[in-house]
Amino acid sequence: MAIYPQIIEKDGKKEFVVLPYDEFLQIQEALDDFEDLKELRKEKEESKDQPATPLEKVTKELNLSKKADIVKSN
Repeated sequence: MAIYPQIIEKDGKKEFVVLPYDEFLQIQEALDDFEDLKELRKEKEESKDQPATPLEKVTKELNLSKKADIVKSN
């Protein structure tokens, strides 16, 4: 990602940075992704000793749950 900041100085010291809005949005999205990744890693570490459920079983249970909801609504 290329960024093109403009630095604004005050009393000879760098005080502010101005970015094009699109670049700001890209940085904001990257920071959000990073925060999500940190949270995912934390949750993964905390749950590493817990038993896992195979994806096939979860999918089957979800499909059964959806079918039950459809039957209830009819």
